[in-house]
Amino acid sequence: MCLILFSYNHHPHYKLILASNRDEFYERPTEKLHMWADKNILAGQDKMNNGTWLGISQDWKLSAITNYRNLSNIKENAPSRGLLVRNFLENNENPMGYLNKISNSASDYNGYNLLVGDKTGLYYFSNIENRIEKIKPGVHGLSNHFLNTPWPKVKNGKKEFERIIGKVKEIPIDEIFKLLNDSTLAPENELPDTGVGIEWERVLAPIFIKTETYGTRASSIITIDHNDHITFIEKSYLKTNSGKFETSTVRFNW
Repeated sequence: MCLILFSYNHHPHYKLILASNRDEFYERPTEKLHMWADKNILAGQDKMNNGTWLGISQDWKLSAITNYRNLSNIKENAPSRGLLVRNFLENNENPMGYLNKISNSASDYNGYNLLVGDKTGLYYFSNIENRIEKIKPGVHGLSNHFLNTPWPKVKNGKKEFERIIGKVKEIPIDEIFKLLNDSTLAPENELPDTGVGIEWERVLAPIFIKTETYGTRASSIITIDHNDHITFIEKSYLKTNSGKFETSTVRFNW
């Protein structure tokens, strides 16, 4: 996943409002949002390694991951980062206990940013910094660098996301999806240098990405109100350049 925007303990009516885009190669086999068989997990699924990029469990857990983009330090045959999300949602460990455990093997993986949380709090861990951070109340953004790094899609996305959610009780879901569908190019002087070359930096800079082989595969929104009512909505793009998608919506109470 390449962009996560979220409001945490900041909105008067919601504990969490999260909006995200998952960017991936189109050929990578994927299953859309569903309740996993014999599991306590609600998520989409990467069918190549059976992990996920964003999910929640019915026992008060949430997790999401983005890759840390640095092509100069890629490990061949590294474990799948999506399994870090799955393993947290499946096991009985609290966020701090889980992050302390996986920090011991952090260097085995290619770069990642991981969010894990339950009722006790939401935490961020990057295996590049190898440091655990408890998320403070506020509006945050995470792309393929560290939490709140002001890349154009994060900086502009946070500003527009906060404007959209405002303080209203009924979150304007369509407006959030419109934000997640924004393919506006970033100014060249604001592009990062992550080792992919200037052409790919341009391609990867928008919130919504479209190329012939790689792009935004799914857009997701999760809301959790103060009564623990959860709504999870996913738009799964069938063929990005066609604009066609399938929408899955699941609601339940924690």
